Order: sequence, then structure tokens, then C-alpha cells
Amino acid sequence: METIGKQLIIGAGFVGLGIAQALQSANIPYDQVEASDDIGGNWYHGVYETAHIISSRRVTEFSHFPMASTYPDFPSAKQMRDYLHLFAEHYQLRKNIELNSEVTWIQPRKDRLWDVTINNQTTRVYKGVIICNGHHWCKRFPEFQGQFAGEIIHTKDYKHPNQLKGKRVLVIGGGNSACDVAAEAARVAEQCILSMRDSVWFIPKTFAGIPVTDLIRGWMPEFIQRLFVHTIIRLTFGQHSDYGLAKPQHRLFTKHPTVNNEVPYYLKHGKIIPKPGVLALAGEKVKFVDGTQETVDLIVCGTGYYLAYPFLPPELQRVKGPILNCYGGSFLEDYANICFIGWGQVRGGVGSILSAYGPFFTRCLQLQDEINIPLGLVFKEMGETLPKTHLSDPHAVLRKLKLAKLFFPWIVYQAHQVERKLGSRL
Repeated sequence: METIGKQLIIGAGFVGLGIAQALQSANIPYDQVEASDDIGGNWYHGVYETAHIISSRRVTEFSHFPMASTYPDFPSAKQMRDYLHLFAEHYQLRKNIELNSEVTWIQPRKDRLWDVTINNQTTRVYKGVIICNGHHWCKRFPEFQGQFAGEIIHTKDYKHPNQLKGKRVLVIGGGNSACDVAAEAARVAEQCILSMRDSVWFIPKTFAGIPVTDLIRGWMPEFIQRLFVHTIIRLTFGQHSDYGLAKPQHRLFTKHPTVNNEVPYYLKHGKIIPKPGVLALAGEKVKFVDGTQETVDLIVCGTGYYLAYPFLPPELQRVKGPILNCYGGSFLEDYANICFIGWGQVRGGVGSILSAYGPFFTRCLQLQDEINIPLGLVFKEMGETLPKTHLSDPHAVLRKLKLAKLFFPWIVYQAHQVERKLGSRL
């Protein structure tokens, strides 16, 4: 068993690489492991060939490492992979990354260190673990009544339009991946049916030639953002009834937004047939809750993912639905030096948020070295509550991080006060 006084970053996707660069910049020693055979996370192994980002280049890129000016407003999956490779090379991050190294178990020790098992073989001891394993890998499938004679896959399994070509395809879901696959099927499949239990708010990617994410300004509170985007939706998409869709039963932004121009376009052309939720499967037939049925060859489930940490013991399982019960976005109240990053979904690009969060996070790690109580407990005692949603407004997050940077000396002071107050009881 090897003892290492370093942090361990789990995952080398967008979030893991951003955090690695932040630790490097703060001179915090670390190792980084990645389960697959290359870096890039979901942009390497998880998306279909024709995927493009839905947030703009400007808000997706790291603020301190802009994408190439030759990139379009909505870069492709390949361009995103290339960008992350350039980021890793520019900051010389690869030297600390071990590929084909899957974390299979993590166990806290009595000495406040952490046992980490790699590939069920080697166990190392780390000062802390930073978990950036993503949330787009543990597939969620719906529970169907009946049996289906065709093929059922998840959008995670979809890689190329050839999988849809010439088939009668049913896509289940109204999120971004489901709608992207539905648009692909509208082009190449014999028939495309889109089943949604609840309609979604279709937000166009651009308005007046500008990405909608770029039109929303940092000073706007969420209610103004909602009014602004509702106006854009009405001017571009119109009303759901114009497309044979029911009006959504949720407020805009209370679910992750569906940014898609193509589904409304293909609905108007009859290339996508809208249907409500699935009632049951019966051989080649799919029955819907409105009493209709369709003959289908392939069902593609765009029904999301579970937030999962299978390598953690029961006492560290803090997932409640799509939410991780932590403080400060990352920290537990009863364990020090275990951090969770990237579990939530920001309504917009992740790069600008990571660029702001990275320096705050590394200062938190340095503060944790100064105190003997978990930093999550400090945030709890300062009045922070557990998250109520996995969704967040990027502009609100950035405003909060600016305040945290300004008042970090106050956080340090409070941390030592809480330690004096509670340290003897722990």
C-alpha cells in the first residue's frame, strides 16, 4: 500500500481537467485517474458523432483559455475533444493523468486519509479525493409494461445515423439528447415518433443571429431571464398547440432547458409525429396513453441518467434523486477532504463556471488544511442549506462566487470560530 500526501482527482473530462488546472495553478500536488483510454470524458466516449454543444462557444470555453476563433458558435463533438486536448497540452496536465485506471472503491481511514482502490487491484492512500466522474454515464430506462419485439437502446448507445436509417423509430423523452436523436431520425428513418410525458419549452439556439445564451446578461435576475426567453420563444416557436403539442406543465427553467430548432421544424413538416407518454409495449406495437398505437422497430430512450457513485461505501452515499447533499457545492459536513464537483447541471456552459469556481475551490482546500473539522460543517454553521435542485442559473452562480472571493477572509475567520466552537465535540 502506497502512501501519498496528494489529492486524487477522479475523472479527466471537462470538469476533471478544469479542476486539475486549478490545483496546478495553486501548487497543490495531485494525481488524476481516468477510467477510459483517453481524456475528454463524455465528449470522448459518450456522445454521438453529429453532436454539437447547445450552449455557445463563449460561455462553454474556459475563460482563461478561449476556443479558436475559427470555431463556430456551436462547436461539434470533435471540436470539443480537440479543444480539451489542447487545454491539457497547454497546461501540461497529461503528465499527472493515469488512463485505464478505474476507481473501484474508496474508504475513509481513521487518520483522516483515504484508501483508494484502482481497478480492483492496487490500493493507495491519499490526503483527499476530488470526484469528477460526471453524471452522463449511469443510464436511466423507463419501466415498460409488456414486451417489445424490436430493439431498445438509450441515447448513450446512439453513435451514428446508420443506427436509425430506414427504421420506424420511437424516441422517448424531451431533453436535448432525445430531441437531437429525433431530428436525426426525421432525416434518415422511415418514420420518427417523439413521445413526451410532459411537453418541453423549446428554446431556439439563436435569436437575430446571436446565441440565446449570449443574449442573457449577468445582471438579469432569473425572473427577467424567464420573461426574456419566453418572449423569444413566442416570437420564434409560437405556441405548442400550433405543433400538436400540449403546453408544458412546468415553469421555464425549472427543468433543464431543451435548446433545439429542428424538432419544431420537423413537426411542421410531418417528419416527426408527436405522441404523449407510453402506456404499454405489445410485440411490434407501442400503445400510448391517449389510446393510439404505432408499429415500431427501434425505441431510443432519452430518459436521462442516475447520479451515481458506485465506488463509495454506504456511509458516503449522499445522493437524493438528482441532488447531492453537500455544502458549498462540493463538501460534506461529516467528512473532510472528499469533494464532489460537476454533479449539478448549470443552465449554460460549464467552462466559465469552472474558471470562476476553480480558484475558490483551491482556496477551500487550503483552508481545510488549516482546520480539523470538515469544511462542509463550516458552511452549514454559517447558514448554508442543502441544495433543493440540481439545476442552477450560471449568472447567479458567478455572482455568488464573486462575493465569496471578496469575503473569503470572513469565511476563514468563521471556519476557525466554528472549529473552536465544535472541534472538541468531534
